[in-house]
Amino acid sequence: MPRKPLSAAVLNEQRAALGLPLYAGPDEPVPLRRAALETVLAAADAGGDAGTDAELPRPVVRGAVRFLLDRLAELAPGRSVEVRVPPHAAVQCIAGPHHTRGTPPNVVEMDAATWIGLATGRLSWADALAGHRVRASGSRADLSEYVPLPLD
Repeated sequence: MPRKPLSAAVLNEQRAALGLPLYAGPDEPVPLRRAALETVLAAADAGGDAGTDAELPRPVVRGAVRFLLDRLAELAPGRSVEVRVPPHAAVQCIAGPHHTRGTPPNVVEMDAATWIGLATGRLSWADALAGHRVRASGSRADLSEYVPLPLD
């Protein structure tokens, strides 16, 4: 099944269902992804589980995840840690030694709801680890210094 891209139409369908103002910004990835994050957070505030595909269309969740992963990579540039949020996206970040082939030695993996919670401060790194919501392997696979992310 081909991926359905994030578009203003997909986003506005969900925003209308949540009673949010319709997105009227440019049809470009960064603003759309930012609006997707706002939509996911509004859904969570309305009682949904932020980031679950059962509650929100996959393109909206993927847009929110991608926005936050891109922000992490911008704030912590490098290639020593790979952060994965399957099936949505992954980035390499954090300065230090990097890998060139095969599975990276430092991997952090979690679901979309966990990543959105961590990145926005709705979930702490310690609570995510204690609740087994994050799989982190490698000596550098600790994001506690980077989350929550400043979004402005």
